[in-house]
Amino acid sequence: MIGKFWLKVVLTCSLLLILSSPALADTIRIAVASPFTGALAAYGDNVKAGVTLKVDKINAQGGIDGKQIRVEWMDEQCEPREAATVSSRIAQNRNIVGVVGHLCSSAHLAALPSYLRHGVPVVAPTTTAVSISEQTKDRNGKTWAFRVVYRDDYQGEFLAQYVSEILGLKNIAVFYENNDYGIGLKDAFVNKAQELGLNIVGQEAYVGGASDFTPQLTRLRGRNPDGLFISGYYPEGALIAGQAQNLGMNVTKFGADGFDNVDYITLAGSAAENTYLTVPFLADVAEGDAIEFLENFRERFGREADWMSVNAYDAAGILLQAIAEAGPDRAKIRESIASINSPENAYQGIAGSTYFNDVGDTLKPAFVKMVKDGQFVAAPVQMD
Repeated sequence: MIGKFWLKVVLTCSLLLILSSPALADTIRIAVASPFTGALAAYGDNVKAGVTLKVDKINAQGGIDGKQIRVEWMDEQCEPREAATVSSRIAQNRNIVGVVGHLCSSAHLAALPSYLRHGVPVVAPTTTAVSISEQTKDRNGKTWAFRVVYRDDYQGEFLAQYVSEILGLKNIAVFYENNDYGIGLKDAFVNKAQELGLNIVGQEAYVGGASDFTPQLTRLRGRNPDGLFISGYYPEGALIAGQAQNLGMNVTKFGADGFDNVDYITLAGSAAENTYLTVPFLADVAEGDAIEFLENFRERFGREADWMSVNAYDAAGILLQAIAEAGPDRAKIRESIASINSPENAYQGIAGSTYFNDVGDTLKPAFVKMVKDGQFVAAPVQMD
């Protein structure tokens, strides 16, 4: 009995020493929730790279009030169930003062209840689903969730206009993933396309993780489209492009920001050629700090930065700026972010000016990239 008593005393003292050690006392902890394993891990790698560059830069300058920033990398695989579990762990850990995440809209929606219930400020770099706007406020009407990317209704409508006015397509087949991102983007595109007089010859759905899309593509091919809109992420998109090519479906393909990963080209091979996609950042129009960021990214990681890395850098910057202004207090950090609410006090980041409306949304311009000669390049014609 005496031995067990002293063992408890030793363990308790050890725990107190750990919690009061300079290594923890001199840090400010944030979480980054993204897919670091699974089918979409390449997205997570880009988010991690962007956040790492921003955090390392601030830490090299002495941190915030002399405290270093420590990042907790939380893997949720872009899966709603995993995201709900991860967000609960983050929310209940009072040492974590804010979140950069999530990456996928479905995962973000599953995570939001925990953040709102526990009062955790979260800045999302990539979530575009329209329905997120309805779930950013707590029961007292305070907004806790913000995002630095445009919504799918804007992106879908923009893409429809580009397809009609710039690409000159008329008969469009639509192939969409059956999730929040795929459906929301598809609905916005289809509604605007029909308003513009485009002919939607057919719509087919697919499930993420599937590998055989031949039945749906065969049905769509039979309706003689001159364009194929693939509303989803790059892993399935690459397979769809390849199988469409095998079926002799040689039409113009286009997607949205979910295609912006070099692995789309790697996986699809020659079938990726002349795929068009909308993105919120285009390196070809970068200026000032953005050029320096792109050079640093290339030197550090040996690859080109995509828009997810850029937005992750800016999302981390906004969160860390709020911490510097308000201190490591969740409620005060939220207030600081919410105060970025006009062009006059916008956050000036790599992707331009960011400020938020009452539900945490922002408005950013869209650009168009395409695959040419096995590489992503700026489309020759951009649209105002």
